[in-house]
Amino acid sequence: MLGSINPEILFLQQEDQIQAGLLDMKKTLEITEETYKLLGKGQIQNPPKTHLGIPAGQVWESFFNTMPCHIGGNLNIAGVKWAAESKKNATTPGIPYGIDISILSDPETVLPFCIQDGTIITAMRTSAVAALQARYCAPSDTTTATLIGAGVIGRTMIMAVCEAIPTLKTIYLCDIDLGKAEALAKDSAGMYDVEIIPTTDSKAAAAKSQLIVGETTARTPFIDKTWVKPHSAIVCVSNEATCDIVKLADVNVVDYWDQIVTFKYKAITQVFDAGEIAREQVLETSDLVLGKPARTSDDQFIYACSMGLGALDITIAYSLYQNAVKLGLGTKVRLWDKPLWE
Repeated sequence: MLGSINPEILFLQQEDQIQAGLLDMKKTLEITEETYKLLGKGQIQNPPKTHLGIPAGQVWESFFNTMPCHIGGNLNIAGVKWAAESKKNATTPGIPYGIDISILSDPETVLPFCIQDGTIITAMRTSAVAALQARYCAPSDTTTATLIGAGVIGRTMIMAVCEAIPTLKTIYLCDIDLGKAEALAKDSAGMYDVEIIPTTDSKAAAAKSQLIVGETTARTPFIDKTWVKPHSAIVCVSNEATCDIVKLADVNVVDYWDQIVTFKYKAITQVFDAGEIAREQVLETSDLVLGKPARTSDDQFIYACSMGLGALDITIAYSLYQNAVKLGLGTKVRLWDKPLWE
């Protein structure tokens, strides 16, 4: 493939991806950890995502993000994720809230060689990042977790935390819509040796848990200092935590500093911009997977957050591409038979 001038593109729809192993959370966690190792070793170029809100500003009705990257090491592939979400979709049957596309390209000839749906990849890798952070940040004796949000990410988060933290025995699955939490708990029952308890009272559930994970679409932070206790970790994938959480944490962890610091609505960015925390005081997920400890005592309270790393979408998509080629999956298309102008 590298250096190829063949304009053929393999298109993978969701059904092809699922046959190629998309729903294998154990494998997704492995790829996620390896990707962060490459990032920490300087073998990945991953500029901060570019955000386009419609209308402009934080109160968007829909948005598009572009997330380009180059993966070095033994992979040597380039790619981009085109990520989008729409508030309208949340109330429209038959269409996901978020719709993403992943494009894989040859870094030498810049030809794309695979285009595939990125929506389920997003759900899988978002939860894998949070679960990976939880693996390194939660107390070693964690048996109870509170997951806040019973949407698509709630579904994959159950898979991810159960794979990442084998000591788990109980999950409180929280949502303001109890029926939604009950339905997801029923769907997930029996997948792991864990009891899943639906509830609407996330704060009460958090008080009984060593691990709290926010996986909502909330625009206003609601996890505040009254949730904080020793011997616990709070992990957020969106905008759930207030600035007090950052200030009270014994250790703060982010998925990728260079990106998260560009998004001014994030609690950790606001605390940093106010001069109340130094860059040197914040760990990245790459630090953890390369051996730097986050937790030095089970009595600590640790806060971790993430925004999504385009490189993860591409490494996972490339793994699916390789499996799809072996299995003969997908539809082949061509950019041209002969380019008009060379």
